[in-house]
Amino acid sequence: HREPEIGLHLPRTRERVLRAIDGLGLEVTTHEQTSGVVADLVGARPGPTVLLRGDMDALPMPEDTGLEYASTVDGAMHACGHDAHTAMLVGAARVLAARRDHLAGRVRFMFQPGEEGYHGARYMVEEGVLDGVDGAYALHVLPNIPVGTVVTRRGPIMASADKLHIIVTGRGGHASSPFSANDPVPVAAGIIQAIQTLVTRRVDPFDPVVVTITQLDAGTTNNVIPETVHMRGTLRTVSELARARITEQLGHLIAGIAAAHDMHAELVPEGLYPVTVNTPAEADAVLRVVETVLGPDRGGMLPSPVMGAEDFSYVLAERPGALAFLGTCPAGVKPAQAPTCHSNRMTIDEDAMQSGVALYAGLAEDFLARGGPAA
Repeated sequence: HREPEIGLHLPRTRERVLRAIDGLGLEVTTHEQTSGVVADLVGARPGPTVLLRGDMDALPMPEDTGLEYASTVDGAMHACGHDAHTAMLVGAARVLAARRDHLAGRVRFMFQPGEEGYHGARYMVEEGVLDGVDGAYALHVLPNIPVGTVVTRRGPIMASADKLHIIVTGRGGHASSPFSANDPVPVAAGIIQAIQTLVTRRVDPFDPVVVTITQLDAGTTNNVIPETVHMRGTLRTVSELARARITEQLGHLIAGIAAAHDMHAELVPEGLYPVTVNTPAEADAVLRVVETVLGPDRGGMLPSPVMGAEDFSYVLAERPGALAFLGTCPAGVKPAQAPTCHSNRMTIDEDAMQSGVALYAGLAEDFLARGGPAA
């Protein structure tokens, strides 16, 4: 937590992971395109292979938690709990290594960089992390549910994510004479409003879409009408059909509004992560393991997907499996009031990490014991 690293190349973090798993008798591979680490635990008897993922990277933001172990790296913070994920996965590796004689099959520990927008899982898939894998699981801490509880969902659990870049081009001029120019600023404002109308009137509410414009860049001073306005934002959906449809509709809307004002506007989408889709039977298996390992009334099904995105989606697009959320609400704080993931004040109750270690290990043992994916 004190030395967070960002992106695909995390040399200090990788070295810590390698030291932490040294001596466990694992077959270790270090990836070449990234700082990814793959470590295989081979059981005493033949059987399937199950993958457990823990991401390692931090976010480019300041930390204001006041913790004694707060980040010492300016502009970098573990505000999404990936340090906890990595620590829990190391813990699970130690637990399972001690139970090697009871395992029929192989457990693959996937220590992944670059989850925060860098496609780290995709790079690791390209380098073969899924070769021979029969199923996969990942846990993600969530400070907004009670500590030690676990929630998951059948089917879509997290949204797709796309970056949006919109360029509106008019004609610059003197701010005192807008009739002699063609001001793109009010047109950009109209586009923002129209996008919200598009979402509420053209999108099926049972196949939800979120479009948020987060950045507006226009002009250089108070008395100059700029030629262009640049807008940036994000698009989230929970189905690939809605993703394709809304992207096409946004393009038509933006171009049409600009044309009505004798201007040009262009939508430049940048695809990030696909929808994260849990295999229904594996989501059910997660809750069975939660009850066995953590106790009754500790697990539940989410009623709807989370509109955040995850690049574990690349793994679940190729293999059966599930992602689940582990409650880490700090002690003495109501879940609804806890700083969320990506907050500069985000913290976790570290007592929850023992539940995460137990659940990772339990998921692996359950998968191997039943001989592969749930029917």
